[in-house]
Amino acid sequence: MRAVIFDLDGTLWDATGQTFAVWNAVFARHPEIGLRVTQAEKKALMGLTMSEIGERLLPGMDAAARNALMDECGDAEVEQLQRIGGTLYPGLRETLKALCETRGLYIVSNCQDGYLQAFLTFHGFGALFADYEMSGRTGRGKAENIRLLMDRNGIEAAAYVGDTQGDERAARGAGVPFIHAAYGFGTAQAPDAVIRDIAELPDALRELDARGGR
Repeated sequence: MRAVIFDLDGTLWDATGQTFAVWNAVFARHPEIGLRVTQAEKKALMGLTMSEIGERLLPGMDAAARNALMDECGDAEVEQLQRIGGTLYPGLRETLKALCETRGLYIVSNCQDGYLQAFLTFHGFGALFADYEMSGRTGRGKAENIRLLMDRNGIEAAAYVGDTQGDERAARGAGVPFIHAAYGFGTAQAPDAVIRDIAELPDALRELDARGGR
């Protein structure tokens, strides 16, 4: 198993502490919607696309106006993350540096365009990841984007690492093993492996290799 494809939020970092107040600042500019979110509420929305988040938060709002509002939130949080970054999980940098010596590293996220790039740029991870894709750029679901990235890079064998059941479904849809990052935001039903710390990932990958995981 030579390639590792990561989810972003709840797997590589937690940026909710840096961004939930930014969303509330946007919502405050639109008092007619009467909306505020807590950090915990924002965490519960991670893994969804921005349009799906809008549908959850404002189901009765006109779709075009709702999407425009979520675009405003997305632009504001990207600007914030470009300035201050997010909170990396302990041991992330060391684990990624060790893994990239023997495996190709990639990211597929449901985030908006610019968000993932802020992660790479602010934290200096650009050289560690060979490629990335996101729903905000392609308009496709996560399973499709995993396959798109694999096809684009000629990847025949990979595992997907994520923290939610949505990530698990995406991995199944893409036909790759799923490693559950149990330290993240969500749960999984039947992952191929479970890690409770990012530092456990190299061992989990070796175990999947030994079992003949793709």
